[in-house]
Formats: sequence, structure tokens, C-alpha cells
Amino acid sequence: MDRKDGLPAYTDVAGHPPAWRQGRVRRSRVLRFAVLACLAFIAFAQWKQISVPKPTLSTAQTTVHGLSVKRLEDDLAICAKLRSRPTNPIGLGRDRNARYLDGHAPTLIKNASVWVGEPVEGTSAEDARKGKGYSWIPADVYLEYGLIKRVESAIAMSSVSADTLTFDAKGRPLTTGIIDMHSHAGANSLPDLFGWEDTNEVSGDITPYVRSIDGIQPGDHQLQVIKSGGVTTSLILPGSANNMGGEAYVIKHAIGKPDGRNETSAADMLADPDRNWRFMKMACGENPKRVYGRFEHGPSSRMGESWEFRHAFETAASLVRRQDDWCDAAAAFGVQNVKEYLPQELKWESLSALLRGQVHLNTHCYTIPDLEAFVDHTNEFKFIVRAFHHAHQTYLVPEILKRAYGGDPPASALFADNMWYKAEAYIASEYAGKILYDNGLTPIYVSDNPVLNAQHVLFEAAKGYRYGLPYHAALASVTTAPAERLGFAERLGKVKPGFDADVVVWDSDPLSVGATPVQVWIDGTAQFEDPVELQKPAVEFIVPDESLATIVEEPTLMDNVIFTGVSTLLVAHSKQESSPHDKPYNVVLSGGKITCIGLCTAELQVASAAKTPVIGLKNGYLSESITAFGATVGLNAIDYETSGDNGDDGEVFSRGEDGLQLDSKKLHIGYRYGVTKAISAPKFNGGGTHHGTSVGFLTGSTTQIEKGAVFASDAALHYTLDLSARATETTFSAAIGHLRRKLLDAAALSQAPNDTYSETSFLYKVVQGTLALVITVHSADTIAALLKVKAAVEDKTGTPIRLAIIGGAESWIVADELAAANVGVVLAPLQSYSMSWDQLRSLTGAPLTNGTAIDKLLDAGVITAIGLQEDHVVHHLALLAGTVYKNGGGKLSEKRAFDLVSTNVYMLLGLKEPNVEEGHFLVYEGSPLEIGSRVKAVGGGRGSVSVF
Repeated sequence: MDRKDGLPAYTDVAGHPPAWRQGRVRRSRVLRFAVLACLAFIAFAQWKQISVPKPTLSTAQTTVHGLSVKRLEDDLAICAKLRSRPTNPIGLGRDRNARYLDGHAPTLIKNASVWVGEPVEGTSAEDARKGKGYSWIPADVYLEYGLIKRVESAIAMSSVSADTLTFDAKGRPLTTGIIDMHSHAGANSLPDLFGWEDTNEVSGDITPYVRSIDGIQPGDHQLQVIKSGGVTTSLILPGSANNMGGEAYVIKHAIGKPDGRNETSAADMLADPDRNWRFMKMACGENPKRVYGRFEHGPSSRMGESWEFRHAFETAASLVRRQDDWCDAAAAFGVQNVKEYLPQELKWESLSALLRGQVHLNTHCYTIPDLEAFVDHTNEFKFIVRAFHHAHQTYLVPEILKRAYGGDPPASALFADNMWYKAEAYIASEYAGKILYDNGLTPIYVSDNPVLNAQHVLFEAAKGYRYGLPYHAALASVTTAPAERLGFAERLGKVKPGFDADVVVWDSDPLSVGATPVQVWIDGTAQFEDPVELQKPAVEFIVPDESLATIVEEPTLMDNVIFTGVSTLLVAHSKQESSPHDKPYNVVLSGGKITCIGLCTAELQVASAAKTPVIGLKNGYLSESITAFGATVGLNAIDYETSGDNGDDGEVFSRGEDGLQLDSKKLHIGYRYGVTKAISAPKFNGGGTHHGTSVGFLTGSTTQIEKGAVFASDAALHYTLDLSARATETTFSAAIGHLRRKLLDAAALSQAPNDTYSETSFLYKVVQGTLALVITVHSADTIAALLKVKAAVEDKTGTPIRLAIIGGAESWIVADELAAANVGVVLAPLQSYSMSWDQLRSLTGAPLTNGTAIDKLLDAGVITAIGLQEDHVVHHLALLAGTVYKNGGGKLSEKRAFDLVSTNVYMLLGLKEPNVEEGHFLVYEGSPLEIGSRVKAVGGGRGSVSVF
């Protein structure tokens, strides 16, 4: 009988019940029977499981917990990797460099003066720290299989491979390749375009998992420019927007087949193809606060940042503990008995590797609280910091650095004198490198490219020497010291057998002004097929001057003083005695002014009776004082702090005199380095842009109402036509047309406007030829358009306009036209490196290009000066003039070179210069154009002399 639910009837399955079941059966008896049946089945199943042999691990696919045996075995293998500690890759003992490619011939560099990078054997650590045992040694250097194989005197050609290439160094300096330990080249490609900018991942504050290698563009021309400065290795870091920015990579600047590589790829650029060490970037302080403090998902204070750090470290530490527990259990009981796979989280893998000691950490920290907090983090979570970067205040707290975990204090990766750009950098000191070294710590100089042009990172080390760091330590700061901190101490940073074959031959002492590579070898392969070689006299090696280590920050004010031993005059003075003599000059000062230059016998007798102080100089120089032009000195105290800044004009016309802020730190320091005069214009819409009228003032003044403080109330009329012009104009053509219309309208006026402070009034002076018009512009095309505007206005008025260009990266392209139009150029910066698109055609100099913009301009007869792109350049304006002098092939005398930062500014603007006759002068020991010179006295037209 069918059931209503469609299933077979019970009797169809069970059949008729037996006779004994046909009667009534009790319910409880049925239940007992069912339970007994179940128990019997379970017993049977258990017996079957025990009696059948278990599969072996080699044949089983899963464990009793349902986990893949193959994956578990792979996880167990990972345990060994997790617990392995990298070691520095070896140098000596290798037959060939891992980066060497077959087919590259050996090279023998003959007749070099070699800086090995370490003292002679047997020098004690204490003596080595003092610089004893270091010297330039005459030697030949043999490169083979991508390694330095031999460093010996007079290596015979018969002892090397028959296919060896030879290079005669002619006695010039040979060093290892320069190492820049803080760069964003390739990830922050130049010229700066949004589509090429991959420095910061700002989707979150904690991003240890992103990698700079994924943003490096090998085709970035800046990588080649950097190499032309002798830089062979760079640490490419993520940016500093995040507290944890991500992984970094060390690259060599050999890229593609022209540079001896197989392919054009970031992986092929890795300095260590075996990837022994990993690298990471973190940052504390203002950057993450600024970037993320505006949003709900980021820290807005240093307190919040410390929490972000500790939370991230604890998360990674928790993963490390779970992994270690798993590895211990798997090793002790076998992987078949663990109940889960090895805990792995890609997001925290790199940070966990840091806590395991597999990652070299570099951290951007400026201030004392940042440094102290991060040192605390190192001790709480037991990890090592290789270097604090920027680190402007580390010189104040060396003992805090010595408390860092691991027993090896972090190095300080610094700029030599780039400061004042934000509050964190305000307390910086150019003497930081020396002070750190004196306290047993390690200074390293870096570029932060493109903040500074890494092509000239060696110049930072040279300035470090100038500011008191011992010569050998200054060279080490861009060679052996970064090599050690990167974990490449046995491969990079020294010229020794077994080290990677990265060497540079220089045309002069590498710490001298204007030092330029003659040739660069990476992995033993020459990088420039036909390098431009500057014509320079025989090399004069710097004799380390220990007196540079004496810091004299505050001068002594003197009304009357005598300097003896002045060998060179870069000025003309009415009090100069005309009779020739073969003795050094004496310079007599009274009331803050020069009263005699020469033998000055009578003056010396009077001074002797009055017991006037006499200061003897070794190779003394007397020059005009320096003028700073082109940045914002006198109009702000800290560049990116609005409370201490005059602000941006935008489209509102204003006068620099009305916004003067004197008696600032940057003005005091500028004065100390000989900048007694400045001409500054209000900003248009950012640093390096100008709008309104500039003011000429004395940097040593306290307020602008002080007598003589302002020597030119309206020195020039300024407009900006670089890329910043697009901020207020829809197109460049509109901006140029707008300026043309303003000038033509002013030219149409029959008389000067009644409002003498209006924009129209100053435009009227421009078209009348009584006020200079200065345009901030880089593009050669825009400069050409301006020359046409100038011609159009002059056709209408019949009066020449005094036009000058500031910026001028591409001005060399139209140098002849500028000269013909009597238009001068203030180069700011002196050495452009195509920072923006309108600087794309800049000249970077030897060995890549035959000359730079200033060479082309001077050759064409253009009146040229050196300006400030940023205010910190007041430290070394004279040294920039020295670069032109040393690298100019003899086209300039010392006097004409120094005019680039003094007299030429006034020639451009048609202004009278406050000069040496009025008490503006400098007394140097050594040439002001040389790295080892020191300012001994500054006359700033204030009735007394600042003597150092």
C-alpha cells in the first residue's frame, strides 16, 4: 500500500513482521534496542579505523584537521626564513660581482691619486677618528668582473688581461662612487609632473607594505644627471607624508645597455641583486601631522603619531609571536598535528621583518620630542634605527641617540645648511655635522632629491668640511658612512680589492669648489662614452685645516681694527695707496670704515699709540660684501609658517618695504657669511615667485625705520611668468597678454599717476626707463615672448625698458637675443636640474654638457648674477661664485666672479650699490671662492665691524 507522501510503504521495505513482533511491543524496549545498535556501529567503526594503517605524510593530501600537508611543509620551510638574520654581503672573497655581465672588458686606471677610504693598517681607532692614517696615495686601480681587483703602485700591463682598457688619471683624485642615502629620484621623477609623481602613498598613514621600487622609473633623466655628479648609489625612499611610508631600495645609477646593463628596469638597478637586506622609511613630526591631521583617519599631534607607531608595532609584534608559536609547535610535534596554517598577513609582513632584524630602518625625525619618542619605541619593541633623516636637532641631544636600542646609535642624515624652511628646521645649525662627530656619532650628508639636486650632494660634504667636520669624516659622510649604514660596508664606500667597482676620477680635490667627475665607473664599466672634461690647472689637494673646527658664532663688534696679511684685493678704494710694494696689504679701519689700504705707515703709528687691535691673516682677502637677491630674506622668518611670513600676494599688488621683517635668524646668519645687503620682493603664490616692488635693505638692521636700513624703497617692479602664473591666469598667453596690456596702458599715460604707490605708477616708471622690470621665468619660449613685449612697448615710447630675468634655467637658449636687447639674467638656482617642465632644457654641466647656463650667458655678453632660489643659500653664495670661477675655463677673474653675487645685481637693476666706501666690505682668510675660506670681518655700513 502506497503512502500518501509518495514514499514506499513500510511493509515494502521491512516485509511482514515475524510472529513474535506481531503482538504489541513496549515503546521503551524499542528505544533500548536502537541505542544498543548505535553503540555497536560506533565500536565497529572505531575498530575499522584502528585496524587500517594511516597514510604516510608523503602520500596523504590533508591532515586530520583538513589542512594541506604540502602547504604546511612549505610553511615550516618559511619558519627558517623568518628566523634568519641577514649578514652584510661580502666583498673580498668574490670572484665576480653579482651585477657583472659577461662581455665587459677589464679596466686599468693608471696614475691616480687614490683615497682608499680607511687609514693605513695599524692605525688605532682613536687616531683614525682624528684623521690620522688617511692620505691620498699614488696608485693604479684594476677593475675586472665588476670588482676592484688590485690597488697597487705601477701595475704592469703584462700582468693584466690582454683585452684590458686603460685610462690615464694624470695624477687626479680617484675615490669610490658617492652614495646618497636619502633620495626620491626615479619615484619623484623630473621634471615634476603629476603623472610621474609616485613618492607618497597617502591612502593611509600606516603603509609599511608599499614599496618604492614599484614607482621607480628607470627612464627618469635625473638618474643620469645625478650620476654625472659622481653619485653611483642611492637609497630610494618613499616620501615622508606617512608615519610609516614603506619599503625602500638601494639602486646603482647604471641603467640600460648604454650604461652596461642588460635591460632598462628597476630590478636591474638594484645594488644588491641577492637582496640580503631590506630597507624601510618612516617619518615623525610635522609632515604626517600636516598630511593626515586634516582628516579623520590620521594623527593631528605628536601624541597621536606615537600611538599610531605603537599600535602598528604591536600589531606586527603580535604577528611575530603567533608565527613563532606556530613554528615552535610545528617543529616539536610535526606539521600534521598543527591545527592551522602559519599565520601570515601581507599587510604586516615587512613591519614584522623589521622587528625580526631583517630590515634596515631609516626614519625622518627633526625635533627633540620626535627623536626621544622614537628612541623609546625602539626600546619598547626592540628594533634598530640605522639613521635619523633630516635630524636637524640631533646635534642638541647626542645622548638621546645613544639610548636607542641595539647599542649602535643611529647616524644623522643631514643637509649641510638647508634650514629655516619650516619650524622643525628653524633650530638647525650648519655645525651639526661637526658637533655630532665630536660626540662620537656619525654624520651623513644627503640630498633628499629633488629637494636638493643630488648631482651635487658631494657639495654638502664639502660644506660640512667648511663648517668644521674633519676632512676625512667629510669624505666619509658620502662614501664609507652611508655604505656602512646600508649594510654594504664590505662592498661599497672604499677603494679596496673585492669591493664593487664603482670609482670616480675627479678633476680636482672632491671637497673643493666645483669638483667635477672626469669619468665614472659602475660595476667596472665606464658610464660616459665621450665625457665633457673641464680645463683646469693641476690638482691642488686640500691640506686639512683644523682651525675650521673652531666655531665662532657670535662676532665681536669693533669700531677700530687693523688687518695685516691681506694678499688680494677684490675691491677698489679711494684710500688705497697707489705706490706698488711687494708686501701683503695692511687694512686699517676706523669708525667701521676703511681709512687706508697699503703699507699705511702713518695710520699704523696712530693706531699703535691708540692700542688698536691688530689681526694677522694668512692669505687675506678684501672684497665687497654680498647681496642676496631673489628669495624672501627680510620678508619672513620661517618659509612655510604663515605666522612668521609676509604671505603670498596672489593678484594683490604690494610693496616689499611694507612687509619687511628684520632682525631674524636667517638675516643674522646671512650677515655672518657676508650678506650685508638684500633685495627682496613679495611672493606671488609660493617660494621663488615674485609680485610687486622689491625693497633693498641692510641685513644687519633691527627695524626698517633705523637710519639707512632701506637703501632702495622700490628697487624694481616684479611679476611672475613661470608655471605659477597659471594659478591666476587661464593660459600663459593670457598672462603675457595681460602684462603687455598693463605696460602699453602705462605707456599711453601723459603723466605719472597721482597715487605714487599704485601699480600703475610703478608701471609708468618702467616704461619711462627709470625703474627696472624683473620677471620670474624659466622657459626660453616665455623669455622670447617677453623680448617681443619689450620691443613693442619701446616702439611706442621710444625709451628703452630695463628688463631683467630671474630664474632663467632656459635663458641660455636665447642668450644672444638677451644680450642684443640688453636684458640681464639672475640665475636662481645657479645650476638648474629641470625641476619643472619650463626648466626642461636646462644645462647640467660636465661631464654631460659643455657648460651650464651661466657659461653660455657670459660668453654671449649677458650681464649675469647669481640669485637665491631659497633663503638658506645665503650661507654659500660666495662658493657658488667660486664654482663659476673654477669651472669657467679662465673666462672670469676672481673679481669678476665675485661680482656675480655683488656688483652685477646693481648693474642689472640700474641701482647704486652700497659699497666698500660706505663701509660694506668683507675680510676673508683665504679666497672667498674656496671651500676653506673663513669670513674674518664683516662691514655692514653700521659704523662698526663684526670681527670673527
